[in-house]
Parts: sequence; C-alpha cells; structure tokens
Amino acid sequence: MERDCIEKTFKIKDWNNMNMTYKIGMIGMGSIGNRHLKNVLMLLQKKNRSFCIDIIRSGKGNPINKDIMQFIDNIYYNYEDAPSNYDIIFITNPTFMHYETIKQFVSKTKHMFIEKPVFESINVSLDTLHLKENSIYYVACPLRYTKVIQYLKQNIKLGDVFSVRVICSSYLPEWRQDQDYRDTYSAHIDQGGGVSIDLIHEWDYIYYLFGQPRNVMNIKGKFSNLEIDSDDLSIYIADYVTMAVEVHLDYFGRKNSREIQIFTEDDTIVGDLVNSEVHFLKSGQRIQFNEERNGFQIKEIEHFFDIIDGKEMNDNDINHGLKILNIVMGDK
Repeated sequence: MERDCIEKTFKIKDWNNMNMTYKIGMIGMGSIGNRHLKNVLMLLQKKNRSFCIDIIRSGKGNPINKDIMQFIDNIYYNYEDAPSNYDIIFITNPTFMHYETIKQFVSKTKHMFIEKPVFESINVSLDTLHLKENSIYYVACPLRYTKVIQYLKQNIKLGDVFSVRVICSSYLPEWRQDQDYRDTYSAHIDQGGGVSIDLIHEWDYIYYLFGQPRNVMNIKGKFSNLEIDSDDLSIYIADYVTMAVEVHLDYFGRKNSREIQIFTEDDTIVGDLVNSEVHFLKSGQRIQFNEERNGFQIKEIEHFFDIIDGKEMNDNDINHGLKILNIVMGDK
C-alpha cells in the first residue's frame, strides 16, 4: 500500500536550500544500489535537502538494511505501480535490463542516474526511448573521479605521452563474498556479463584522459577454468595520432591489479588505483592519496547533483556512454 511521501530533512547549519525537496526512486537494490542510496543520503545531509525516497525492486534481492529503511517511503514490487512524478530515478539493476527500464520509466521522472555500462549492446535505438530534451541522463563511471586519475589529468602533460599500458586483473569468485560467482550477472553473457563490458571503467578513464582513439583492435574470449559463459579475458590495442594504448582486462588474476602506466620521454608514470598512488619510476617519487573506494563514489554522486542543480554540465550522458561502449565492443 502506498503511503504519503513524508519529507525528511537533515538538521545541519546551512539552511539555504530548505525549499528544495527531491522525490527519488531507486530501481535495483543490489550492492551498488545500496552504496548509491547510502551516498545519496550522505549528500542530502550535507546539502540540507529534504527528500522522499521510494524503492522499486523485483523482491528477489537481499533484505534492505534497517538503517536505510527508516528513510524509505514506499517499496514497489511492480514497476507499473510506481508514481509518475519523480525528480530522479536511479537505475542500478542488471545491465541487460537498463534499456527496457529506461524506456518504461522515462515518462515517470525528470532525470536519471544510470549505472554503468549504459547498455549491454550497441545495437539500440535511442529514438524509441523518447528521452526528454531538458532532462539529465547521466551514466555512472566513477574511476575518473579518483584522486589518481584527477592527478594525472591535471598534472601530466598528456600531449607528451608516447604509449600507455592499462591493466585491470582480479579474481571473479572473490568479487562478491556473499554470492556464488556463477550466479552473478558477470558470469553470463546474456545478462551483460564479461570483462569487456563489466570493466568498462578502464576505457572510460582512458577516453577521459586522451580522447577518442583512431582505431581499436580487440581479442577477447573465455580462456580460464572459471565456470562462466562470458569472456574472462579482453585485450585491446588502440591507435592515436601520436601514441598507442594497450589494455588488459581479466577475471582470473589472483592478485588485484588496477593501474595505468604512462610512458613519456622523461619518465614512466604509474597510476595505481588499488593502492591509490602515483609512482614516478625514474625519479622514485611516490604520491600517496590514501583514498578509500567510497570517496570517489561520493564525488560522482556530488557531481551528478551539481548537474541537476545546473552548476555543471553533463559530461557523461547516454550518447557518451554509447561512445565508450562502442570502443569496448571493439567497434572502430
């Protein structure tokens, strides 16, 4: 039974925005959905904004944390029952459901935050989504907001780069401690799984730093003994005007490795995203940021709300998300 939206406001010192109330819908409440919801609550506390939050879910997921439930107005298990007057809808359900979810809810909300990747395929028609001209459709890709990538963006002369090597290697069975990896979407290609699309972060921040490559070659497939039907290895070579980029993505590395190596005339710079540091190999200089994962996740949520508030431009809309997906799929 739907109950009236109860405006909740955090009591803090800044009272400038008391007249703004967000009506928010959360679709999908897996691990990333829970993380986003917690971060949204933290941000609304910081901004002193009042809000109403509904959860729209299939009912097949884990129970919602009691600490979060106190902030929830309604839970809908049937998408058709959800109201049609949301300010923002967060789409955090499995990738293969994104297109139909956007299509179904586009008329029910002003803006959308869409978890990465935007879709599981590039063979989609945006015209049939009937996106609103003045609405914000933001596609998440938070690694660009890490202190490592921001440092590289702001302090390295990227025009002097000869070559770049990127790796993201980890062991899929250890990704989600409370779930059998064989039952996750990552393990199944028909659910939008596979390293090529699952680890789209790497190509997002490569594009963020260096722009569009001229050509992309890709080798991918299932090579390990993991019990999955999606690709567990994807290797790219990309051609730019003045440099080349190599990318290695896998599901079977037994030690987590996530870094970008930048080769210039004067030094080799390593951006280590696991250990949150930048290392200059020739000089030996190390810059340690000590950033936890949730730090850059919060930065992205802040950025999204700044876009909604008209303070910043939408730099990762659906068209851009599709452009990155084209590269990921090996499309020149």
